[in-house]
Amino acid sequence: MSDLFALCLRWRKSGLAAGFRAALLAGLLALLLAAPARAQIIDDSTKVLYGPLTTRIVRERDVLRDQTEGTTLDTTLNTFHNQRYWLPDSSFYQDLGNLGTASRRLLWQMPTQLGARLGRNAFDRYAPNPATIPYYDTRSPFTYFRYQQSSVGEQIFELTHSRSFKKLANVGITYNRVASNKVLASIPRNQMVRHSTITLFGRYQTEDERYHLLANYLITRHEAVEQGGIRPQVGDTALRQLFDYRLEEVWLSQAVNRDNRDDAHLTQTYRLLSKGLTAYHTLDFNRQQNRYNDDAIPYDAEGRIRYYSPATARRQTRYDSLKTEDRANYRQLDNTVGVLGHTNAVDYRLYGRYRNARLETRSLLADGTTPTTSERTFNQVFLGGTAAFRYQQFAIETAGEYKLADEYWLRASARLGPLTAEIASTSYSPTLTQQQFDGNHFQWNHIGQDQKPFNNTKVNQLLVRAERTFGPQRILAEGAVVNITSLVYYNEQAVPAQLDTERQLFIGRLRHRLVLGKLRADHDLTLTGGGNGDGLRIPAIVLNSRVAYQGYLFKKALFGQIGLETYFQSRWRPYDYSPSTQQFFVQNSFTARSYPVMDVFVSGDIKAVTFFLKLAYLNQGLYRNGYFTTPYYTGNPRSFQFGLRWNFFD
Repeated sequence: MSDLFALCLRWRKSGLAAGFRAALLAGLLALLLAAPARAQIIDDSTKVLYGPLTTRIVRERDVLRDQTEGTTLDTTLNTFHNQRYWLPDSSFYQDLGNLGTASRRLLWQMPTQLGARLGRNAFDRYAPNPATIPYYDTRSPFTYFRYQQSSVGEQIFELTHSRSFKKLANVGITYNRVASNKVLASIPRNQMVRHSTITLFGRYQTEDERYHLLANYLITRHEAVEQGGIRPQVGDTALRQLFDYRLEEVWLSQAVNRDNRDDAHLTQTYRLLSKGLTAYHTLDFNRQQNRYNDDAIPYDAEGRIRYYSPATARRQTRYDSLKTEDRANYRQLDNTVGVLGHTNAVDYRLYGRYRNARLETRSLLADGTTPTTSERTFNQVFLGGTAAFRYQQFAIETAGEYKLADEYWLRASARLGPLTAEIASTSYSPTLTQQQFDGNHFQWNHIGQDQKPFNNTKVNQLLVRAERTFGPQRILAEGAVVNITSLVYYNEQAVPAQLDTERQLFIGRLRHRLVLGKLRADHDLTLTGGGNGDGLRIPAIVLNSRVAYQGYLFKKALFGQIGLETYFQSRWRPYDYSPSTQQFFVQNSFTARSYPVMDVFVSGDIKAVTFFLKLAYLNQGLYRNGYFTTPYYTGNPRSFQFGLRWNFFD
């Protein structure tokens, strides 16, 4: 096993071409078919002693419900080929077309974050959440290896090693790397995104299981080249003429965004009275450093800036006319103390949290100095809790949090058999970036007397859900009505603004799953009404559909799937993107047509090894030669993708 890791590291450093690496993986899979797997420990009678059933995952959310037995590893094939599931967050996102680029959630989600928060979320999708990382309970040393690659240069590499000390403690380390190459305006393709995360984690429990400790430390470094989108040339009179990919021109040539994060997270619980009363404490430290550099601000022949916002073009730059360096450094320390309890019928948790936060921003002046332009500190107190009651098919759940003395969120739901009704309400302040920004290309201040301070945004939501199984089928149907008041958003000038009118969304979701013999189907449809007005941009239709046939081959040595997955998004006016502020903003001049993206895939499982081969965007050229994810940012063309996942239990 150690020889394999050494080979992987040499392979990564060698910079081998994607085609040669594909051939190496194909050879490795052939060897796996011909030789017995050594990833599981067996005794003299060939009985498996260690494997997926002897390695369990323990998560913080379960420990905070006094459920510490953990869950088994996920070894299914269903989503391994889907690129959304390669990342920590598998929600639907709008991005800039490439893996690792700036992104934002595509569909509506009820906000629950209160108080001071930076508001630079363009790269959140790639940073693990310290509160949700997995911990392990292993009877033997456990190693997890994952590698995914596409022919256009997208790549993910992950390696985890964990070992236990009897049942009392477990420690481990994870290394994760994300990379992608430029698809637009790059011959040959140059690197566009570099991301790495190192996670150190450990857990401890006493022999009587009264005390539990979970702790982790994450170092995340993300660097993304910003191209500014396609710059149409003379003769490009229609959007369909902008799908030459590597031959296109872009606006920015030397712009880079960096998002560096350090997170330390610790949760400990102590059972006072059986499972009915447990005390707990959570310490959470986060540091986020954002830096935007453009070493070649583009100008036209008349000396006007050719990029950034129209308002900027009139006033030029604020600090340096040749290059930009804007920085933000945000630190936050949360201390949470509370009590919780769990029985067969009742769950509850009550807590108080104290937050200390500090934000500092800097911009480069023409003489090369970087004076402090803004510094703010925050000391905030939160009170919150959850409560749940269950009896047979009836259940009631409530949860909420209150920030002294002007923000809150509340949620209450009732379930009777397959039916669930939920109401939610929140009032939250704008982010720190929405309140104040001072950079080379943009400046606003909504906390002083220069500009009117923003009011809290208020959201009320009513949701009804029905979920039922009918033989081999499972159907989930949801309907929601959302009222939004005083929404803070980024307007057409890419600066924050607040709506003085109420917005209303009507959301319907239908998910259908079918398992009929060897046939599997999974369809997920979301319909949104009211998502194309002032301040909001949400496609009316988002559909993901997967149909696959699965079964055994080679005398049941290989379990495989072959299938077709389709993603469809309706016509809409997508958010535009401002790289210097890392914010998506509304625009009314660009309409992205509806488009389907079809992928055909083959995946398989050989004992502890899982692999897939996929042709992504199979239908390119059948309807159109491409599609836009963001104004003047194209999605990737047709590509070949493959992946390998390997669990070692020795």
